[in-house]
Amino acid sequence: MNHRDALPWLALEAIPGLGPETARRLLEAFPDPAAAFFAPHALLAPLVGDRIAAAIARGIDPDAHRASLEWLAAAENHLVPITDAAYPGRLKTLPDAPPWLYLKGDPAWLARPMLAIVGSRNATPQGLRDAQAFAQLLAEAGFVIVSGLAEGIDAAAHEGALAGGGTVAVVGTGLDRVYPARHRDLAHRVAAGGALVSEFPLGTPPKAGHFPRRNRIISGLSLGVLVVEAALNSGSLITARLAGEQGREVFALPGSIHSALSKGCHLLIKQGAKLVESAADILEELRCILPATEAPHPPAGTDTPGRDTGAEDPLLSLMGTEPASLDELLARSGLTVDSLSAMLLTHELEGRIAALPGGRYQRIH
Repeated sequence: MNHRDALPWLALEAIPGLGPETARRLLEAFPDPAAAFFAPHALLAPLVGDRIAAAIARGIDPDAHRASLEWLAAAENHLVPITDAAYPGRLKTLPDAPPWLYLKGDPAWLARPMLAIVGSRNATPQGLRDAQAFAQLLAEAGFVIVSGLAEGIDAAAHEGALAGGGTVAVVGTGLDRVYPARHRDLAHRVAAGGALVSEFPLGTPPKAGHFPRRNRIISGLSLGVLVVEAALNSGSLITARLAGEQGREVFALPGSIHSALSKGCHLLIKQGAKLVESAADILEELRCILPATEAPHPPAGTDTPGRDTGAEDPLLSLMGTEPASLDELLARSGLTVDSLSAMLLTHELEGRIAALPGGRYQRIH
């Protein structure tokens, strides 16, 4: 949308009390919001009520929206109204779909199949590794990974997705702010390799009530939600509940029965979420519900998670058929600890190796 065309939308958004459902009624009658500002009160009042109709009648003050118009003048900044072809179709089906989205990045990412990955802000090192590995594998398979830019699992999911493809971060502030502030660099990289999305106007600070609203967009954009580590009071369970109410798939990664961060995931599994042990479990489920024309395909030269390509893999060849310790594999491969650990986790998630007691690994295929 040309930033000059955005002025009526900005004026509409600034009207106090105009929520998603009321805005939808108004836009059904006036797909071009500029026309609403010239409509008689008698026509507007039955749609939006007397108070909002009176506010619309006061017209548009361009000076009140100058900062937003200047922000939208930048090529990477966009306002995507619900009437725009770039507005994501799955989100549009929600009764409380946001009437407009602010977006920083490329709107084309919103048209691709998406999967949300969410979880604890206070994740364990293993949880962070799992989130990053799952995100990378699923991104390489063609899914756009959606999360909330929070600390912990969210940040790990964005990092993995950026390594494997693209990601969308849905935030609970205006897009001229980054929360938490320490994720400023991550936010810039997400905008460059995907998109930052918010329903909140510029200048909106982080408030507790904004994050449940953000969560409905995370799940609403997605075919399904994967929860990686969540306590029983985790906000991730809100996202999972919303996903279920929206008809999305819910996946959960199991963990130790002794860990508080596994209890939320175990509760979801008891309630019917699909227990996930590998990225292939998710791909199998999602590809069954996607039309063939929408099904993502891995980029040329990359392996689909779950496909047995062990014969060509140097690390698996080095492992042989007997269990080997991390130290033994380091000596054989010449890799660093971080690189080897990441490769072992990827193979474990894809079902090619098993982690054994005593810190040993064994090839399965």
